[in-house]
Amino acid sequence: MGHIFIIAEAGDNHNGNLENALKLVDKAAEAGADCVKFQTFVTEEVISRHAEMAEYQKQNTGVEESQFDMVKKLELSFEDFRQIQAYCRTKGILFLSTPFDLPSIAFLNDIGVPFFKIPSGEITNYPYLAAIGRTHKDVVLSTGMCTVEEIREAIAVLEENGAGRMTLLHCNTEYPTPYEDVNLNAMETMRAVFGKEVGYSDHTLGIEVPVAAAALGAVIIEKHFTLDKDMEGPDHKASLEPEELAAMIKAVRNIETALGSSEKKPSPSELKNLAAARKSIVARRNIRQGELLTEENLAVKRPGTGISPMRYPDVLGTRAVRDFKADQFIEL
Repeated sequence: MGHIFIIAEAGDNHNGNLENALKLVDKAAEAGADCVKFQTFVTEEVISRHAEMAEYQKQNTGVEESQFDMVKKLELSFEDFRQIQAYCRTKGILFLSTPFDLPSIAFLNDIGVPFFKIPSGEITNYPYLAAIGRTHKDVVLSTGMCTVEEIREAIAVLEENGAGRMTLLHCNTEYPTPYEDVNLNAMETMRAVFGKEVGYSDHTLGIEVPVAAAALGAVIIEKHFTLDKDMEGPDHKASLEPEELAAMIKAVRNIETALGSSEKKPSPSELKNLAAARKSIVARRNIRQGELLTEENLAVKRPGTGISPMRYPDVLGTRAVRDFKADQFIEL
């Protein structure tokens, strides 16, 4: 039984406010997440001033502005992230942040993030992948919008540049993701094709799909959360509120426990019911000593503390070793 690593994805749901970011750390820790993850970026390094907002960003914000202007309002400084990391230590939760540009990769490497989480949008960004590979850290790679060949090429760039152990996250990059587009079975495809551990980054509404991913063997579950779904910003509406995050984590932990091991054997809790639920060979009616034991004078009834019915062929045709009253266990 393995521990499923749960990432509470705060992302940019702090709305560019450090105080909100620290509150998100509190809520992730209270919910029982292993890790709280943010997004580190220098807007000028990531987005052209001519880039339009994604359709889901327009719908979720109700505003039409340039993607640059929208994202700039969500940016935290490197110093802010130093404070968030220090605060995470006081709360006993792992700090992580996804970089979106080369300066942010260098900064996060300098402050000692334990591994790098690569977002789906950077999987075709050669300079970015090479820079992360050169840190020699472990990598968690989201694969939303990707073909198998694009994933293969990204893995090659990362490994050629020295990346460590790699885990792939199945993902769909729509916010929220319709259930018919989730395609959880692709997790098994990636596991088989690439021979790597696989997890799941979820953008659906609710908690059912990440729980199902846990049951399918995801080693990492990542889920967006927010302080309040009604806050302004592009990702709040497709995120869980703190109580929902806690419910998801509890459900995943229950599934994690229920998965158990691959060994099929009676569990300790059910052994006590074995005798009461199984059956034994008994006398159907009174039987005299020496009488032939046949289907007419034998029965199979609970409890299962006598001769097992699996020995029925061995008992048939033998003679009673003594008198038996109806419902008494047969002895040989």
